[in-house]
Amino acid sequence: MLNLKKAAALLLSSLLAVSSLSACDEKKPTDTVGAKELKVTFLDVGKADAMVLRSETSTVVIDCGEKGDGKKIASLLEESGTTVIDYLIITHFDKDHVGGASKVLKTFDVKNVLMPDYEGNVSEYEKFAEALAAENTNSMKLTEDISFTLDDVDYTVYAPKKDSYGEDDSSENDFSLVTKAVHHNNTLLFTGDAMEQRLDEIMDIGKCTLLKVPYHGRKLDNLSDFLKAVTPKCAVVCTDSSTFSGKVQDALKEMDITTYATCFNGEISAVSDGSKITIAVEKGGAL
Repeated sequence: MLNLKKAAALLLSSLLAVSSLSACDEKKPTDTVGAKELKVTFLDVGKADAMVLRSETSTVVIDCGEKGDGKKIASLLEESGTTVIDYLIITHFDKDHVGGASKVLKTFDVKNVLMPDYEGNVSEYEKFAEALAAENTNSMKLTEDISFTLDDVDYTVYAPKKDSYGEDDSSENDFSLVTKAVHHNNTLLFTGDAMEQRLDEIMDIGKCTLLKVPYHGRKLDNLSDFLKAVTPKCAVVCTDSSTFSGKVQDALKEMDITTYATCFNGEISAVSDGSKITIAVEKGGAL
């Protein structure tokens, strides 16, 4: 009986993967023969962001979760034999984004670090800054957008456009670096904790295939406008169940955006072959 249950679970998992494949298919006629695979892993780290992007020979890490989550990133990369990180992108300095960064810097050969141009005020930022200085890694506090290519993936990292977004504790969310990764016909967009002012700044960023929903799925006044502007085929939310707004869930469903969330699905992987994106999850299915 136990084997039958396992078989049923495997069958269900396979069916979910197949259904998600068509949801993230751009169906463009562009020739993608020879395209290499781009795999994005959204780690299950609660209400925090930690994402690893791996192409044929390159690795990019976007945010490192909270203190202790650096070990999860290290374990994921060590399993694949990765020793070098080409770019570590810290979107902003909240503890649930920069928390595990010192561990990553101490464990791997990090070639480049990109971050916004302001000073953090949490202890996790201080540890990150200390590790960055000790490792003597090439780092940039972005005041202008920057682009680079790794393998067959074109990256653009968008810098915040203001020197200040207000005085309250949440205002530094709008300093979030936004990363666009273009892999042949697929565009993946990572928005950090962008709130209303930052979303207004990137409203014209262009359409995407997959969106990392900003600010852990909290309600934002202009989120629906942003979703209509970027028209994602599928979306991923890095969050916990208490943070993921019901109104945001409804908006994603109303726009027929196939959505996955770490609080429901555990670790999520998205694999682009250049023409479609296939989603695999630890448990459950799309919202």
